[in-house]
Amino acid sequence: MNTPAAYFEQLYSDSSDPWSLSERWYVQRKYDHTLAALPQRRYRSAFEPGCSVGVLTTALAERCDSLLATDRVAAAAELTAARTRHLPHVQVRQLAVPEAWPEGRFDLIVLSELLYYFDDRTLRDVLNRTVEALEPGGTLVTVHWNHPAPEHFRTGRSLAPVLSAVPGLTLLTDCRDPDFTLHVLGRPDDVGRGPFSTAAREGLV
Repeated sequence: MNTPAAYFEQLYSDSSDPWSLSERWYVQRKYDHTLAALPQRRYRSAFEPGCSVGVLTTALAERCDSLLATDRVAAAAELTAARTRHLPHVQVRQLAVPEAWPEGRFDLIVLSELLYYFDDRTLRDVLNRTVEALEPGGTLVTVHWNHPAPEHFRTGRSLAPVLSAVPGLTLLTDCRDPDFTLHVLGRPDDVGRGPFSTAAREGLV
């Protein structure tokens, strides 16, 4: 991650919820959009790097049989572990991507408010690793703040063309809210079919 680690360490030293994720209506609304955009009702195995204090993690857990949530900051991982202690299918680790990456593959990867912390080279590395870790037929969801910030290399809007051009993925949803940009991308299955819309999955079209 190219925004310095010390920046995040200081944030969690100053506050147990640096972005007020558990309090703001903006955040709840954005998470509601994120969950509603998932094309499948349930996922087998999900990965959420940059989980922060675990508010989205808890909501994602309701849609997943297994969920791995990670954050580079120990305090954040500890807060998420405490928030999800009652959820045995949720595993929480301190882990910094892309320097470290979990083993295995996932049918859902969620990159929420993460990618704008990377410079161009690191962003390409993260996206390449994401595609490699995504199972055939799997779903990638990204959602990012649209407004400039000193510690961000880009915004949700400027990430949009990068994400839509990722090799091996097909854009399914492109939601442009005034405050955030949400993308859902899918990987074709192991015989090159899809990805399919929700209606197509249910045989409606």
